[in-house]
Amino acid sequence: MSRRARLVMFGLAGAGFGVVLVLGLAGLPAFGDYKGVYGNVINGIGVTERRATDLVTALNFDFRAFDTLGEEFILFTSVLGVVLILRQMRGEQDRPSQREAEEHSFAGASAALRALSLVLIPMLLALGVYVVVHGALTPGGGFQGGVILAAGPLAVFLAGRYLRMKTVAPTIVEELGDAIGAAGYALVGLGGLVFAGVFFKNFLPLGIPGHLLSAGQLPLASIAVGLEVSGAFLVAFSEFLDQALVVRSGPGGS
Repeated sequence: MSRRARLVMFGLAGAGFGVVLVLGLAGLPAFGDYKGVYGNVINGIGVTERRATDLVTALNFDFRAFDTLGEEFILFTSVLGVVLILRQMRGEQDRPSQREAEEHSFAGASAALRALSLVLIPMLLALGVYVVVHGALTPGGGFQGGVILAAGPLAVFLAGRYLRMKTVAPTIVEELGDAIGAAGYALVGLGGLVFAGVFFKNFLPLGIPGHLLSAGQLPLASIAVGLEVSGAFLVAFSEFLDQALVVRSGPGGS
């Protein structure tokens, strides 16, 4: 297919998407005119039946936890596709050498940026852990906290050399975090099936609303998703960075 044909197809698809988007936005209710019956139900039973003060997390990891399982594995499969494509392009063992990694530094990184990145690393990791474990209490949870956790090792890359990032977050640790997190969330659902007779039904004590150890299985689900999301993003980051180093060290690279 020629470039012109691809551009024509993209233009037609983009125009069609734009029309659908405008029609959809035009049909939205006015600001403040909320008629969500199910939202009102969740507001009424979220705290009393789940002991969770963050009802978004309760919705994601309890009321519609099975849907979240699908969303989690969409991310897992997407990252798996990135890994398969990039590693096949450069060869499974064709990774940057230690010399190449040591010589690579973030383009244009100033001393101020490196200093700021070093300060951000522990702050990002601490914030990520807080957001993950407090998912049932305050806005956040495994998805949001996982992205923040992945940004911590990435700040190591911005602060210095690529090899330092690989030391903080080795490839095997990234891949294990991705796999264990995805499997862990599924196991939480199986725990409900085994101990409560329903897939993803809560099987742990609910505790007192507002306390860290409350909301039953929600903290476990949030931690599992946080592991999966942080591992998935770090695997994707590492694969693209490895590919960039291989391209730079190849013929014509600088």
